[in-house]
Amino acid sequence: MSATTTRKTAEARREEILDAAMEEFALRGLEGASTEAIAVKAGISQPYVFRLFGTKKELFKASVARCLRETLEIFQRAAEGKRGEEALQAIGEAYGELLGDRVRLQAQLQAYAACSDPEVCEVVRAGYGDLVTYVERVSGVGPEEISRFFAAGMLWNVVAAMDLEHSGEEWAARLIAGCGKD
Repeated sequence: MSATTTRKTAEARREEILDAAMEEFALRGLEGASTEAIAVKAGISQPYVFRLFGTKKELFKASVARCLRETLEIFQRAAEGKRGEEALQAIGEAYGELLGDRVRLQAQLQAYAACSDPEVCEVVRAGYGDLVTYVERVSGVGPEEISRFFAAGMLWNVVAAMDLEHSGEEWAARLIAGCGKD
């Protein structure tokens, strides 16, 4: 009896590499991440990573673009069939749930931190711009409310990154209470 091995398509491998890359980049950032570690996590050779993505920076950019695209897709599912304040509320709740995914949160923060690189910044701006444009469209709210909505989201990123909800710090409790959550 012979064992049959199913070969994965390049697209399936690409997705596995992006999964592994998001984990590695989330922990170590663009500069600190190792393509060797990414290859090991993905169960492939390092040369195959380079064959599919070219450079570590291209892999980082693809990982960032995917992370932001998936966030947009989550926003779209949350707001499906909703408009106005109801859509805004649903998107905010969905984002709140996303903050429990430490890898995704750290990947997003590492993407912002890497914006000193113009190529990375272009990818981050495009993805973040898609989020803003979508939320504007489905909510119908004006620029001030959109700015407050995204400012609150960024504050929640910081709260989640520092795990302030579980810190026991009095100042953190006041900050969180001021965000409407106690």
